[in-house]
Amino acid sequence: MGRPPPCAIQKWIFLFLLMGTWAGLTKAQGSKVLEGQECKPHSQPWQTALFQGPRLVCGGVLVGDKWILTAAHCKKQKYSVRLGDHSLQSRDKPEQEIQVAQSIQHPCYNSSNPEDHSHDVMLIRMRHSANIGDKVKSIKLAEECPKVGQKCTISGWGTVTSPRENFPDTLNCAEVEIFSQSKCEKAYPGKVTEGMVCAGSSNGADTCQGDSGGPLVCNGVLQGITSWGSDPCGKPEKPGVYTNICYYSDWIHKTMNNRD
Repeated sequence: MGRPPPCAIQKWIFLFLLMGTWAGLTKAQGSKVLEGQECKPHSQPWQTALFQGPRLVCGGVLVGDKWILTAAHCKKQKYSVRLGDHSLQSRDKPEQEIQVAQSIQHPCYNSSNPEDHSHDVMLIRMRHSANIGDKVKSIKLAEECPKVGQKCTISGWGTVTSPRENFPDTLNCAEVEIFSQSKCEKAYPGKVTEGMVCAGSSNGADTCQGDSGGPLVCNGVLQGITSWGSDPCGKPEKPGVYTNICYYSDWIHKTMNNRD
């Protein structure tokens, strides 16, 4: 619980990653909610959207008054966080947009290799605290790892069709369940680490392009961050892969506490 996956990393590699973080070298790949439906407005008050100008980059999750958790591959040089949103086109009453002050990728994330999805987690510190209320609130991080078969909710503004992209205006949600690690590894041989968790459904409910960094919520706590999966998305035998929050909770808490 809260134990990060081992990552043997030499000092020069660590310095390189830090340089890459500041230089904005990562390339966001984006990752929908397929086989889902429009969420009840503001039923996911921790859901955020990352924008670069008018363009949706990724999803994110509010985990503190001024902290967003998202995928490390979502990093951009200059972008903002939108909170309290449901329809991207119309201005929602609780909507807030706050500029990003700092993006902190996990130190073991390999930004130079887009095929390596390990440690795909990043904290964003906003320039000022969000106005917290019923429609904008943070979510608790999981203290225990998810159980196989556990029912969870995924959400995002990503494409609702694949491979042809069709981005919705409103936030979409879908129900998935946690897969066993062995089933996950069988679906993606040699690509799954203990810092990842798979979730999917028999009808192909899945996250897709545009959903990266969004939440996997089980029993009201954050268990995962949308990271990667199959292309095209929505294959029942190829579940979505999420950063497993229970393995990174220590790093998340320490990073927020050290910079607040």
